Amino acid sequence: MTDSDVQFGQYPPARRTLIHLSDTHLLAGGALLGGRYDTAEGLRRGLEAVRRTGISPDALVITGDLTDLGEEDAYRALRECVEPFAAELRAPVIWVAGNHDERPALRAGLLGSEATEEPVTGTWDLDGLRIIALDSSVPGWHHGDLDETQLAWLAEELATPAPLGTILALHHPPIPSHIPFFDILELQHQGELAEVIAGTDVRQILAGHLHYSTSGTFAGVPVSVAAATCYTMNLQRPADEVNGMDGGQSFHLVHVYDDTITHSVVPVGEAETAETFTPEWVSRMAQLTPQERLEAFSRKR
Repeated sequence: MTDSDVQFGQYPPARRTLIHLSDTHLLAGGALLGGRYDTAEGLRRGLEAVRRTGISPDALVITGDLTDLGEEDAYRALRECVEPFAAELRAPVIWVAGNHDERPALRAGLLGSEATEEPVTGTWDLDGLRIIALDSSVPGWHHGDLDETQLAWLAEELATPAPLGTILALHHPPIPSHIPFFDILELQHQGELAEVIAGTDVRQILAGHLHYSTSGTFAGVPVSVAAATCYTMNLQRPADEVNGMDGGQSFHLVHVYDDTITHSVVPVGEAETAETFTPEWVSRMAQLTPQERLEAFSRKR
């Protein structure tokens, strides 16, 4: 029995499930980022955590800063790590470019295509749910932007609605950050993006870049930002003193329902877990009527 087989409440099982990771920041040769962060190990631990969920996702979405220096060898290492894992799950990988990425090396080392400066974009149809990857990277800079050509392409893609709606994936989130540092590196010209998605079937925006999990709305569309597998920002500090720490790494488990989309933050680290609820317990509950389940479990003791 899997999570998709069980319905104890008023909501039916999710129509689609995504794994949303971000900011892997791989370096060639397994070098440590800043001499302290083992980004390759962080990615490995993140994928192992995904495996422990037992989920068979419809796609893996990785929202940018795939490598730290844009090295072609780092992209090859990323591909060698993630693609066999995705094949095991029978899920496509949706790669999104970030400000630390270099488009020519990404195309050559990760996608196996011609090494050009063209934006790395794409559209995936997950049996009715459309995922559109945008490229908010600006060659030579760390802030984000979407040029007129890419926005025109997006408008053309959105002209025809998808049966289950559309999710946009990009690196730079179009929502504010309370950390002054990120204001400098934010997505520029957000008004133009808002005009393109107004009145379309866009249901959600997935992003990264901030190295901490947060959420908001943009032009009436929910925005969900995944943290990172490499390092995260220590938000226990005052806003103007926030810096990176080797802790709090996580990914998002995304469930797409008919009327809503949920985002669950899943820590990468392992911890001792109480074994109160088991597959056997779920199976027993499934044999009871709704009223019997309420009487067996919900009554205060």
